[in-house]
Amino acid sequence: MNNFLSVIMPAYNPHQGRLAQVIEALQIQTLPTNQWELLIIDNNSPAPIQIDLSWHPHHRILIENKQGLTHARLKGFSEAKGELLLLVDDDNILEPNYLKHIVSIFESDQKLGAIGGKSLPLFEATPPTWLPEFYGNLALRDLGESILTASKTNAYPTCAPIGAGMGIRKLALANYIKKYNFGTGLIGDRTGKSLASGGDNDIVLEILAAGWRVGYFPDLTLQHIIPKQRIEIGYLARLVQNTNESWVAVLEKHSINPWQPIPKWSVPLRKLKAWLAHQAWKNSIHYLKWKASCGLFDGLSAIEKKHAKT
Repeated sequence: MNNFLSVIMPAYNPHQGRLAQVIEALQIQTLPTNQWELLIIDNNSPAPIQIDLSWHPHHRILIENKQGLTHARLKGFSEAKGELLLLVDDDNILEPNYLKHIVSIFESDQKLGAIGGKSLPLFEATPPTWLPEFYGNLALRDLGESILTASKTNAYPTCAPIGAGMGIRKLALANYIKKYNFGTGLIGDRTGKSLASGGDNDIVLEILAAGWRVGYFPDLTLQHIIPKQRIEIGYLARLVQNTNESWVAVLEKHSINPWQPIPKWSVPLRKLKAWLAHQAWKNSIHYLKWKASCGLFDGLSAIEKKHAKT
């Protein structure tokens, strides 16, 4: 179906109230429902997902028993009928014209492989004043009102779309899906309680490597629901550490890692030195910056171990 859009929403044990907000935002999209389908991927939830989708003539709830966000997305890719895809998380509230803009942007530029826009916070509790420094870790961003695009370079483009609200031309996924089918170094993403990430970046880099362009379009705006527990220091500490460790793995896979591997034995000493350098005992910001450094060391030591085996 030419320019038919498939909305792919992975979900694991979703919060019913937040999911209802997400579905309500989809229900008022200005793109007619005969021009898009809704695929909810139940990623092995403890109980079946219950949500009224009778308003949409093209909806399906699919089951992916293999745990993990990446596997759920791949299930959606394989089942999607559209030439255009949209990744929506079960805590993303899209602006009413989001789907219409996705189709329009792809129609206007046939060389675009992946696009995204603004991801603005909708906090369920008052956040600490210092939190904006860690918005990127929470999949929040606003790059302004200008359109930004990028092609393949030796660094990860700052305007590359994030997973929340990412639009993808299905044709641009061919190499990514091929590598998955052959089991060649797929970067996994969040699984159960793990906060590891990198799946979004892996998709973007595979699309760029295939010769497509990616871009940021400010007309694409969503609200990302941030529950109270996600702004607590314990969660954020795990998040920044896991994110940095995963980031190293992604960059290494795509041969754009700017850092040298480090031996495993040196990691405890490096973490101790970083504790002192960041003065991690002073406040939350200093502590989280230290945890980010710990993630970097963990990632670089994993590379060293891998190199030692080859």
